[in-house]
Amino acid sequence: MLRRGVVLRLITLEELSAQLPSRARLLGVDLGTKTIGLALSDVERRIATPLTTIARTKFSKDAEALIAEIRRFDVFALIVGLPLNLDGSEGPRVQATRAFVRNLSPLCDRPVALWDERLSTAAVTRALIAADASRAKRAAVIDRMAAAYILQGALDRLAGLSAAAARQIDPR
Repeated sequence: MLRRGVVLRLITLEELSAQLPSRARLLGVDLGTKTIGLALSDVERRIATPLTTIARTKFSKDAEALIAEIRRFDVFALIVGLPLNLDGSEGPRVQATRAFVRNLSPLCDRPVALWDERLSTAAVTRALIAADASRAKRAAVIDRMAAAYILQGALDRLAGLSAAAARQIDPR
């Protein structure tokens, strides 16, 4: 349920893994200065698929568009890309991402996990160039493809955590 006054929960992937129902979608978010790329997982959380790109205007409209997608696909949690510097330090973009998540908090009660997104856009750009996508085509899809890249990394990690938990229960 999405409603005002409920605090959005910032959690680790380990905490998210423990809370996940057997079938639930996750939404990957690549928060840029001009756009927000979104990607959606399947309910079994195996594959991240690029979804859409939201053109940023002002926070209230950006949040409204994001929440509409959360409702539309009944998303359980968000995986938000954290744009750390190459050396792992936090710069102004990380601060802006944390501020966005903090400002979204009163509007959304879904858990949010942050995922290191270093080089995600560069990796997606290289893949699109290798696929011979034109500059215009790359520009049209890069943000949602980067969101899918971020989400897929988190899905792979969640699968590993789930397998490790299963081995602890049944150590065969």
